[in-house]
Amino acid sequence: MALSLYFHPLASFCHKVLIALYENQTPFKGLLVDKLNVEENARFLEVWQVGKMPVLCDETANKVIPESSIIVEYLEQHYPGARPLLPVDPDQRLEARLWDRFYDLYVQAPMQKIVIDRLRPEGSQDPQGVAEARAILKTAYPMIEKQLSDKTWACGEFFSLADCAAIPALFYADCVEPFSKTYPHAAAYFERLLARPSVKRVIAEAQPYFPNFPFYAAMPERFRK
Repeated sequence: MALSLYFHPLASFCHKVLIALYENQTPFKGLLVDKLNVEENARFLEVWQVGKMPVLCDETANKVIPESSIIVEYLEQHYPGARPLLPVDPDQRLEARLWDRFYDLYVQAPMQKIVIDRLRPEGSQDPQGVAEARAILKTAYPMIEKQLSDKTWACGEFFSLADCAAIPALFYADCVEPFSKTYPHAAAYFERLLARPSVKRVIAEAQPYFPNFPFYAAMPERFRK
């Protein structure tokens, strides 16, 4: 198989790429990386020294492609499917890229800051950093609500790269700094995302690992079964 993806089922940025792959039914080999396994992690570091997932390997082109947004664009260029995830129109394409970055930088990143802080040993927490991360989320949520007031998906009537980024960001963010009871447009959008077959598959595959999520107790019961 030409494509291999180094990933972990619990990792939100990996979810973004998995959704893109599943949306277009793109064949690939999944290589699950256990960062706590020293030998396994060492093998992964030989592929991508930075050590962050996801990473896509294209055997045909002999290329290693890191970073979730770049991976999705690479797939779009070299392994296009029936459902383009980046619009052809230049302005719409920029809009999709903008909201992809928005969800990565202003939802995913602060969410991860809060989660990682929960994992730190006693006495090494960063309460100021967590407060700043929560403030970023509280700024992002009303912006998302406004953006979605007249749209089905993140950028309009087409499912795009931005939506692939949105669902894992919102899924975990709602556990650490809930939004769904306060922002009805965002909440309805979240439910539309959850109804997509690609998203259902990603969540089903991640479900056995959810107990390892530090905010597992805050997850809605439907995801904890």
